Amino acid sequence: MHELATLSDTISMTVDGRPVADYVWKPSLPKTVSPRPFLHPVRTLADTEVTESMPADHLHHLGVSVAVPDLDGANFWGGRTFVSGRGSTHLPNHGIQQHHQWTACTTTAVDHELRWIGPAGKDLVRERRRIAALPLRDDAWTLDFGFELTNVTSEPLAFASPATNGRPGAGYGGFFWRARRGDRQVNVLGPDRTGERHLHGRRTAWLALTGGNPAPWTLVFVPVGRPQPTDPWFVRSRDYVGVGSSLAWSQPLLVGPGERVRRRVLTVVADGRLRSQEVAALATTVAEFAADAD
Repeated sequence: MHELATLSDTISMTVDGRPVADYVWKPSLPKTVSPRPFLHPVRTLADTEVTESMPADHLHHLGVSVAVPDLDGANFWGGRTFVSGRGSTHLPNHGIQQHHQWTACTTTAVDHELRWIGPAGKDLVRERRRIAALPLRDDAWTLDFGFELTNVTSEPLAFASPATNGRPGAGYGGFFWRARRGDRQVNVLGPDRTGERHLHGRRTAWLALTGGNPAPWTLVFVPVGRPQPTDPWFVRSRDYVGVGSSLAWSQPLLVGPGERVRRRVLTVVADGRLRSQEVAALATTVAEFAADAD
């Protein structure tokens, strides 16, 4: 284990020696936000912040994290739980993701195991998480975020969402990035269409946000692995700005004892408002890099 892991509850990740993200691996948070490790702030190479953590509208949104609103009845998302026939309800069902042990820990890459502990104190899932900050070009870098969730119980586990519980369109849960709006309109781009209305709930090879903070920025989300693309996108760009890769969009994801769920998302963090053609080229570049690395 690298000595760095013992010095602080937060790791400053760098690209070519430049700080680009803080990884809070041992947070001190209220139980109602479902405490979990998260990245915030994430910055462009020009030092523009592109994440929000605990904003007033959703205190349980924590920068970049893995969050599941309903894991066999346990809330690993934070806030209220959607209950069929009752709506969003405050319940004492919040879980916690807790660091277990390091496999590797440097300023450019972290690899560790986490315990997902339910409200009764029982381990439900063991996670292996790998995060790396990778150079790309002078005005952009790539955040490589992969996770593997293993059911450590003796029964099948259901990964669910408000959508699978009766709230249409609310299929969030999995990798989630709460972005910073700033003072400019945020645009949502995809390979063959644009706009939240046309991309929310769709499976595409990539999805991008462009905005200002007030400095302009672009985020390009590229899911990798097999099958690809794996999950529908959860997208918000009006009341708040967020993007997630949804594990349970329209039906629960059932995971048997000892079975695993693997996901990996590469996110290009760029300065400037990039156009669709340039975004598509960047998405192809990082997808090819990921395939070569595998």
